[in-house]
Amino acid sequence: MIKKAVIPAAGMGTRFLPFAKAQPKEMLPIVDQPVIQYVVEEAVAAGITDILMIIGKGKRAIEEHFDRNFELEAGLAEKGRVEDLQAVRRISDLADIHFVWQKELNGLGDAVRHARHHVNNEPFLLLLGDTLIQSEDSLCRRLIEVYERYGESVVALEPVAEDKVGLYGVIRGRAIGEDLHLIEDLVEKPEAGEAPSNLAIASRYVLSPRIFDYLELTPRGKSNEIQLTDALRLMLRDVAIYGVTLNGRRHDIGNKLDFLKTNIVYGLERENLGPDLRSFIEDLVRE
Repeated sequence: MIKKAVIPAAGMGTRFLPFAKAQPKEMLPIVDQPVIQYVVEEAVAAGITDILMIIGKGKRAIEEHFDRNFELEAGLAEKGRVEDLQAVRRISDLADIHFVWQKELNGLGDAVRHARHHVNNEPFLLLLGDTLIQSEDSLCRRLIEVYERYGESVVALEPVAEDKVGLYGVIRGRAIGEDLHLIEDLVEKPEAGEAPSNLAIASRYVLSPRIFDYLELTPRGKSNEIQLTDALRLMLRDVAIYGVTLNGRRHDIGNKLDFLKTNIVYGLERENLGPDLRSFIEDLVRE
């Protein structure tokens, strides 16, 4: 059973300047909870008990968020704010969370490479720290299920609009099940008109530990960075890789518009906020 997860969260978040000058973009709030906490909760819901976060300069707030704050807890207890106290304590009890620093930002592939010793030759779940997934059934559990069935790496896939394929790693493959593909090729951020399909890798993976050997062989690619998709393409020459189509919605918090949209979606789903928020939006539309 896969028990370890890796969450890269070292990027600078330049699309969220000036906020991201001193605060990690992964700490942006979705309603009242930072993005990174939703990602951790998603991993925990899939049975993960051990999480490694890859962080970089200016990301200390992520460490502090998942650590205990005894002064805050004492103040909440003194004021009788039981519900808030339970919510705060719960954060540090979600899983065993560890941190390693990516000192130079050399791409997602390089960030994943920093997890080699912690993973310790075990398969692991990989979740990007600035993307949220909403699905009726756990996408991560489905990825783990496919890995345990076939014993090879598996990635989440999402159909995207033609004008968006250049933003993602894109696959060519053939369907072998209702939501399952056998991948035949992968291309990182293809040029317009050159994408092998509209199926993009959707920020969730279960990877065999052999990925680290291929990362060591991967040259710098797009943006002069070590791309995980390029390493997967190398690995595909030797072993099978599978893809699972997302049955749900992916929220990319890496840009301002989608960040705002995500807050609205999650806010509408809150029992204590949804009705009033919906009324406010309807009033705005009427105006």
